[in-house]
Amino acid sequence: MDGAAAPNSESVLGRYRAMIGDGQLAADPAQRLAAEQLDRLWRRLFHYDPHPKAPANGWLGRLLNKRRVDEMPVDYPSGLYLVGEVGRGKSMLMDLFFDAAAVPRKRRVHFHQFMQETHARLHQLQIAAPEADPMAALADLIAAESALLCFDEFQIHDIGDGTILARLFQALFDRAVVMVATSNTLPDDLFRGKPGFETIKPFIALLKSHLDVLVLDAARDYRRERLSTVKTWLVPADGQAERALDAVFADLIGDTMPRAKTITVFGRQLPIPLSAAGVARFDFSALCAQNLGSGDYLAIATHFHTVLIDAVPILSPDNFDEARRFITLIDALYEHRVKLYASAAAEPAALYVAGDGVAIFERTVSRLEEMRSVTYGGLAHLP
Repeated sequence: MDGAAAPNSESVLGRYRAMIGDGQLAADPAQRLAAEQLDRLWRRLFHYDPHPKAPANGWLGRLLNKRRVDEMPVDYPSGLYLVGEVGRGKSMLMDLFFDAAAVPRKRRVHFHQFMQETHARLHQLQIAAPEADPMAALADLIAAESALLCFDEFQIHDIGDGTILARLFQALFDRAVVMVATSNTLPDDLFRGKPGFETIKPFIALLKSHLDVLVLDAARDYRRERLSTVKTWLVPADGQAERALDAVFADLIGDTMPRAKTITVFGRQLPIPLSAAGVARFDFSALCAQNLGSGDYLAIATHFHTVLIDAVPILSPDNFDEARRFITLIDALYEHRVKLYASAAAEPAALYVAGDGVAIFERTVSRLEEMRSVTYGGLAHLP
């Protein structure tokens, strides 16, 4: 659906050029190609709104009075699947597009969060109306909320998720929802090499039929370059360290507005004090002085590619519960290649030096030291 274009300065390409002119970005041919394609989609989506019918009596009314899918427009633009290595500017470009998109109903969301919400909402719909098709009802709800969906860090790690997505995305495409996604993985490689890959292939074909695939083959890892000279473990945890972490956080999230949020873990809400663009920031006490467990830390590790922690204290048998949680947290972050920036009372090897638990903490020290290395910094996040 085409519309009258906005002034060029408001376009994706106009904004991208302005960032280069302001010195915020260095000119990059691959990024420009992606900006041009996003700009074309931006123009086609100007004032895009399939006008879904309002549900009678709220979402339950929509569930019980299913809207006819064949009433939706059939001529709407393909979305975009932007794939490339970490740090090439995929999320930055998608955010430029999302901010510029003159679409009345739009949403940008980390894909892991979207999947958590999907499971929770399907469960609620099945309880509310067990005789109805919950997938169609969920698609109606999502389409009513968003005509444009932008997913950051699209990935499939579970065969069950792949099965759900195949039905849900078909229903969303039937309802004229346009999608833009960033990913580190080509569509054909989603879930490749894992049991059940053959059952995922129809979903991959569906994605490719509705989203144009563009490989962002930028030569430079901009995120890594920006932070290559920044210390990741700051001692002591004083005001200077706090300001340094402020700067790292601001650099990582760019123009994205940080906010508090929650993520769902086994049906309950886990508060995230501050997050944006796949980056989360916590005080040590919020992570390790609370009654959190491995499931909570796994959710954080899979949801965020970078975690900042303020004020890690000296650990000992006197605060062993906190030390034990910190060990579990670091294991989860390390195993999922999460980048860690922290301020602390001491270097890793001097955090826990006396009493029961010293031997247990040795592996954590080793992992913390490895997480400070340039090699670890270049590893792709495993969401």
